[in-house]
Amino acid sequence: MQTSQICILIVIALYLIGMMAIGIAFSRKNETTSDFYLGGRKLGPFVTAMSAEASDMSSWLLMGLPGLAYLTGIADAGWTAIGLMVGTYLNWLIVATRLRKYSEANKSITIPEFFSNRYGDKRNVLTLISAVWIIVFFVPYTASGFSACGKLFKSLFNIDYHTAMIISAIVIMIYTAFGGFLAASTTDFIQSIVMTLALVIILIFGTVKAGGVSNVIDNAKSLPGYFSMIKTYNPATNSSNPYQFLNIISMFAWGLGYFGMPHILLRFMAIEDDKKIKLSRRVATVWVVISMGVSVIIGVVGLAMTSNGAIKNLQGSNSETIIVKISHLLASHGIIPACIAGIVLSGILASTMSTADSQLLAASSSVSNDILVKFFHTKLSNKVLLTISRISLILIAIAGVVLAWNPDSSVFQIVSFAWAGFGAAFGPVMLLALFWRRSNLYGAIAGMIAGGTMIFVWKFVIRSFGGFWDIYELLPAFIFALLVNVIISLLTKAPSKELTDVYDSIS
Repeated sequence: MQTSQICILIVIALYLIGMMAIGIAFSRKNETTSDFYLGGRKLGPFVTAMSAEASDMSSWLLMGLPGLAYLTGIADAGWTAIGLMVGTYLNWLIVATRLRKYSEANKSITIPEFFSNRYGDKRNVLTLISAVWIIVFFVPYTASGFSACGKLFKSLFNIDYHTAMIISAIVIMIYTAFGGFLAASTTDFIQSIVMTLALVIILIFGTVKAGGVSNVIDNAKSLPGYFSMIKTYNPATNSSNPYQFLNIISMFAWGLGYFGMPHILLRFMAIEDDKKIKLSRRVATVWVVISMGVSVIIGVVGLAMTSNGAIKNLQGSNSETIIVKISHLLASHGIIPACIAGIVLSGILASTMSTADSQLLAASSSVSNDILVKFFHTKLSNKVLLTISRISLILIAIAGVVLAWNPDSSVFQIVSFAWAGFGAAFGPVMLLALFWRRSNLYGAIAGMIAGGTMIFVWKFVIRSFGGFWDIYELLPAFIFALLVNVIISLLTKAPSKELTDVYDSIS
């Protein structure tokens, strides 16, 4: 192993040890399941903002987005980023404050529990359906994170994929199982800082190696359609293709997913004071805009580096390793640059881990709190329930490792599908639960089933027809779920005065 690789490995090892230490340090603060899953509603505004966005971005920010820009230009990556920016802002503006107040008023510590309490679901049917969807979509989502970690270590150090994946999964399991929500949120906050450092370092170093800002812009302008938001660049033919309006709508639809993401919505419920959400919203929005913008620009910079011979040409899915390749070049300049490269690569690891830990918590809460306690009405002490919560988290992580065992699995296709699943199953129900007084239990159940089911139908049946039907499944499934929820609510009995009184008190 080369000196540069040893330096990188030491930095990453220190980073992983630090994450585990945080988990163990926070383990003493978990006395109840509310502490474990919601941190006792004690998150400060900065931790709330940054942990929410770090748990959201995953490796898409440091791998998928720059890789997309590198390959086809700024249109695809740009419209995706804009959709996510708008979705982030609207989620904080519309949902955050009201969900924080409402979840405290009806004494909910998980998203499924909030839905059942909101609609007076005595049998907790809605809790069960929500928990099932969380497990269905989060287990493969978590698996994609483990897979990304395995691939990263294999490409860096030629370590066996399965060994690297298992080690990564164990680290995530340790600090999440010990520390719970507070540990996950604190590590996510730290990981967001590491991700930011990674983006800044690569942007500056890459621009210098590409010959400066003017060379980067000139190279992008010289390629047909590359520097346009209404055209895309085709590297195979060195020509441009028009960027269809249908594609823009599909990319914008990514923003709808935010309204249904359990691991992000939980941060809204956990902030210590709803009056501090305004500050959190500003911090989160600024970070998302800057980080996504820089991520897209790195793809453009990377292609300029390829053009002047600084790095080799990357084709197909290999374009997603653009930051890894630039890090390798940085590490070749000596020990200190190699350590800095280690920070960059820790940022890629952080983007994956910050999402995986939140997903594990949400999925394990569905098994222990939502299914075992709420649906089956199992009476357990806080100590026993905490133990079961940790065991269920570990079992779900093991299931994720099994699903990620194939090294050729497509990480980002899984992420895209799971994102759509949560957006359609939970998004419409959440919006109507918070903002429509007439919404009732029957509409919520029907809408949640319709949204989650339509994701599968549209993805694997309707979208295959092509043409107009080839649109990101989140948009049609979201609209369908919303309509089903409204229609069934209007056709069935209105909610009781007890429920509407709580709704009115929040208003």
